[in-house]
Amino acid sequence: MPAPSLLSDLNDRSREVFRRVVESYLDTGEPVGSRTLTRGMAVSAATIRNVMQDLEYLGLLESPHVSAGRFPTQLGLRLFVDGLMEVDPVGPEDRARIAEIIGPDDRDTGALLDRVSMALSSLTRGASVVLMPKQEAPLRHIEFVSLAPDRALVILVFADGRVENRIFTPPPGQTPSSLREAGNFLSAQAEGRTLSDLRGAVAAHISEGRRELDSLAADLVAAGLAAWDPQAADPRLIVRGRANLLAHQAADLDRIRSLFDDLERKRDIARFLELAEHGDGVRIFIGSENELFSLSGSSLVVSPYMNADRKIVGAVGVIGPTRLNYGRIVPIVDYTAQLVGRVLSDRKG
Repeated sequence: MPAPSLLSDLNDRSREVFRRVVESYLDTGEPVGSRTLTRGMAVSAATIRNVMQDLEYLGLLESPHVSAGRFPTQLGLRLFVDGLMEVDPVGPEDRARIAEIIGPDDRDTGALLDRVSMALSSLTRGASVVLMPKQEAPLRHIEFVSLAPDRALVILVFADGRVENRIFTPPPGQTPSSLREAGNFLSAQAEGRTLSDLRGAVAAHISEGRRELDSLAADLVAAGLAAWDPQAADPRLIVRGRANLLAHQAADLDRIRSLFDDLERKRDIARFLELAEHGDGVRIFIGSENELFSLSGSSLVVSPYMNADRKIVGAVGVIGPTRLNYGRIVPIVDYTAQLVGRVLSDRKG
């Protein structure tokens, strides 16, 4: 039965008992008994037990054993998050801490997002994850340097001042002069183009057999472009707060190890961004709802951030046990994603 239908089927007493069970569980991590719930409710423990049994029958609560209290199932947590959770705006203290940790804008995107990850981990006491955008700044200059018969260095100078050095294996027969020739040709073509743009332009030149490139230089250009293919480069995933996650779930170390194994698999990084791209704003994945981290039994709160062109270029999120303080973490993740988007947009302007 879908969660909205379940919620509408509950009467006021059942909703109140359910809400109290979930909130107590999220706060303590312990099963909740009927006697605990009688405090502040004008009903007997027997009545509450009957309500809890009905909620367990609906699949919203479960119990570790017959005599113990109850805690929410994955379906119950989803029902609570979607229909009963109260989300407050980010408070001034949290805003101030985020601003303090992120610090000044030094125009280094990597350093900025590393501090964003640190801020999220510190504020939520969970493990934070931040996916950096791919760097597609226009190029200014390209140069090839021979290091050995089977090794060459390509130096990429970007319009924003960033310099990258990448080593690759050139085709057989390359000489220092052919390296210089290819570098000069590429530099003439590169001005104002990104790597993706340049790849297409050079491929067109090679296919048309332009005389500017002899056969060796053409092979070098093709090999060099393949070496820095932007489509093959994985974006960087920043993870902070492993110790926080271990503190929350110290009794289940195997699941934590599984989670971080998942995080560190390069092929899964792009899927992390896909989680955030579908739908608006913050998305919440509880337990097995998220196939990427399903084996770890963890929850993920994730939100995308955009550049000045309103294109999703990355994502920020928090991973923790299913008993996360969703009401506090959701607005923090949302606020942080919007802040990162504003900073990146201001830089472009």
